[in-house]
Amino acid sequence: MNSLPMSTAKFSILFFFIIILSNGETDGDNEDSKPAVIGAIIDINSRVGKEEKIAMEIAIQYFNSISRNNQKLVLNIRDSAGDPFQAATSANELIEEQNTLAIIGMETWQEAALVAQIGNRAQVPVLSFSASYTSPPGRWPYLVRMANNELQQMKCVAAIVSSYRRRKVIAIYEDDAFGGSSGILTALADALQEVGSEIEYWSALPLFSSLSNPEATIREELEKMKNKESRVFIVLRASSEFAFNVFTEAKQMDFMKKDAIWIAADSITSMFDTVGSSVLSTMEGVIGIKTYFSETNPSFKDFLIKFRKSFRSEYREEQTFEPGLSALRAYDTISTIATALAGLTNKSTSKKLLEGIFMSSFKGLSGEIQFKDGQISGSPIYQIVKVIRKGYIELKFWSPELGFSDSDMSTSNGEGRTLKVHGTVENWPGGLLDRMPPGWVMPTELKPMNIGVPGRTSFEKFVKMKGKEPTGFCIDVFKDALKLLGYDLPHVFSPINRTYEELVDLVYSGALDAGVGDVTILANRSKYVEFTQPYQESGLTMIVTVKSVDSSWIFVQPFTYTMWLATGGIFVYTMFVVWFLEHRSNQDFRGPWKSQLGTTLWFTFSTLFFAHRERLQSNYSRSVILVWLFVIFILTSSYIANLTSMLTVERLRSHSTDIDYLRKNNLKVGCDGDSFILTYLKEVLYFLPENIMEIPSEYSYPDALNNGSIAAAFLELPYEKVFLSKYCEGFKAMGPTYRFGGLGFAFRKGSPLAADFSEAFLKLSESGNLTKLEDKWFKKSSKCSKQGNSYKSLSLRSFWTLFVLTGGTSSIAFLLYLIRLLKKYRRHQEEYGGSTTPRDESVWDRTRKLANFFDKGKFDVSERSDQTREADTEQWVSLGGEHVSGHNTLGSPQASPTIEIEMPDTSVGRSGTQSRVLSLASFPGWNRHGIHGYTVLDQTVSKPL
Repeated sequence: MNSLPMSTAKFSILFFFIIILSNGETDGDNEDSKPAVIGAIIDINSRVGKEEKIAMEIAIQYFNSISRNNQKLVLNIRDSAGDPFQAATSANELIEEQNTLAIIGMETWQEAALVAQIGNRAQVPVLSFSASYTSPPGRWPYLVRMANNELQQMKCVAAIVSSYRRRKVIAIYEDDAFGGSSGILTALADALQEVGSEIEYWSALPLFSSLSNPEATIREELEKMKNKESRVFIVLRASSEFAFNVFTEAKQMDFMKKDAIWIAADSITSMFDTVGSSVLSTMEGVIGIKTYFSETNPSFKDFLIKFRKSFRSEYREEQTFEPGLSALRAYDTISTIATALAGLTNKSTSKKLLEGIFMSSFKGLSGEIQFKDGQISGSPIYQIVKVIRKGYIELKFWSPELGFSDSDMSTSNGEGRTLKVHGTVENWPGGLLDRMPPGWVMPTELKPMNIGVPGRTSFEKFVKMKGKEPTGFCIDVFKDALKLLGYDLPHVFSPINRTYEELVDLVYSGALDAGVGDVTILANRSKYVEFTQPYQESGLTMIVTVKSVDSSWIFVQPFTYTMWLATGGIFVYTMFVVWFLEHRSNQDFRGPWKSQLGTTLWFTFSTLFFAHRERLQSNYSRSVILVWLFVIFILTSSYIANLTSMLTVERLRSHSTDIDYLRKNNLKVGCDGDSFILTYLKEVLYFLPENIMEIPSEYSYPDALNNGSIAAAFLELPYEKVFLSKYCEGFKAMGPTYRFGGLGFAFRKGSPLAADFSEAFLKLSESGNLTKLEDKWFKKSSKCSKQGNSYKSLSLRSFWTLFVLTGGTSSIAFLLYLIRLLKKYRRHQEEYGGSTTPRDESVWDRTRKLANFFDKGKFDVSERSDQTREADTEQWVSLGGEHVSGHNTLGSPQASPTIEIEMPDTSVGRSGTQSRVLSLASFPGWNRHGIHGYTVLDQTVSKPL
């Protein structure tokens, strides 16, 4: 009996160990199929939390259905109730009690920061739905942000502000103690700085849940903003309760009028689809930014069907059943973990899981899922929407690469959807905005703009106070530009009897809303006020006295030195050609050489002024003179015109033409004491203060210059033009011009009116109205308008074609006549050459004979050889009807009776017969009646018919 209990005990012990081993073996076999617990911390009672819960459950069901290694996912959801500390407690419970592999959720940055600290300590990946501009990855290495960096969203906000050309904004956000809100404020400031804008004021309100009377707190903060100039309000990261209460109070306090621009960040705009129409009605006019996601993706369409069915079944009290961006991100977060777990073994650590998450790369419902620096990377696309009545409309798209765009673009965004680059956000579809909202405090009739104008000016044509209303060129420019703004601008003018620097300081301090007048744009002034684009150029010039300079040689100055040489040369050449062409046939150009020279000079010179008495015989010379008369007409007309201009221009001279000369000799100079010129002369041009005299008005400058009180006056370029247009006699602008920024209007720093007036100035200039205003106020006197300040001598470059024309014509006529003369000379040389050949004569003899032939029309036979003279019984030279004489060739020339005979023409190349009279010399023993074939009557021999 004792053995039985012992056997039973042994059996019991063995069975126990078998059970233990069996259980251990079962656990080892089923470890691979042990479900992976994923913790989720969300606000279950909020609309966002409800969407995230349904989306995560759909994702868990989908991945469990397609799992191939029996790896199941289990979702363990905890409610944070919007409390960061409760979220942290839930995270600690999930890690310690549920052995959670990863924790997801945390919509707010406060919750994400606390849970990330716990996950970092336990080395459990924490995937947060919130985004942050700060918090580098090294602080919480196990934190994964399932959202884009908010810097890109802030750049979109800055682009909208820039489209409205606003320089100052007011930022409103819900503060926290974890740096998230300050980070987004820094991102906004950086983005605004890139487009030339800034944050004028920011309001950091406490967490909405911590406020005992949130309406009163928000109302008190909005009251502070009434005194701010900007009317561009940007609501950054905030809870739905906080954001909607801000809009409700703002509407009740008339902050939502047309003169305001309200911009809501993505965290608020993404809830537009889930809130009721009554809430949206309080936000009418608000411009929102939404992260864009494609609704044409097949995966999205499948998810949408499941989501609507589940959400309607579980939350029947909700008004809408459409998923928002938060639901898509929750689904993609489960997908990211499931994808990372698929590549892990049962012995893999949480660090391996984190690495697998960061290596994820797929296309999710919310966009491309890739990670860089602990958060979603890639370039997001934002939708610009606007609340209209109880709903909202889509206006534009914006991306960092393309800027604002429409929905029908030509550049693909990677999802098969194309976008077309369009203008700025001001181009709203359907004419939603009648005009561009100013976005600043609009003046009213009860509170008009206070515009300061200079009360004392040196030049009254620019600004002059006449009673309460100013007049002048600057005021007319302001009024004409005001008509082009497109909105009313009630204003009053306040005369400021101070310096221009003090006028700018009053605008900077806020005592004045703007400064209108002849205010010069300077770099140091631009630091404190907002200037328009210049409507007049500006620069520093020097005015000096001058005296007239007379010259007794002014009559030679219409032409340059080379022009006179060329004119004289062509004159002499034309004179020679005319003489050459007329010498043989025109008795007026024959005779002694002195007489010929005088006649030729007189003839050529007389063509300059009156008709000549000499008649031209040659057609060649007539063509030469015709062209010469045309050239002379042009030259004399140009000479007289330029000389007349020189005689009417007052030629002036001044000794004080250099600033160094003025400084070196300690000469006094004058300027306007109320302008910056006084300081400029001291600090830049280094004039001694005791050598600078302040001139009170434009009427004092002439007396001060003429009586020697000052050697020079320094004026800005617009004033110099006005001064010289009135005092053109005895004064002149000298030296270099020191350029400045021009004349413009000054507004408070960041005022949008500066850009609006700049655009109006461009329109005035392009339409010609600005020039008309200048002609109205700065018209020159009749005396000054006729005067110039320089002349220019005419050069050969302006008339070289005329010289080529007349010179070429004369040369051609000369060559043609010379060729004809040479031909006649050779012909007669061949007819009457005797036994002498050209080879028997020297070059000098041939040249002299040709000259004698040209001058006398005959050969010189007095120097021929004796053999030749003895052989000749008679000699004549015929050149077409010229007188021919006979000579005694046997002895010395002697007086002998001559007989004239009429004979037929025997010249070569002539047809027909003409009478010719020959004078024959009588030789001793010569029978006068023995000429065969001729009849001598009264000492005339006639050939019988």
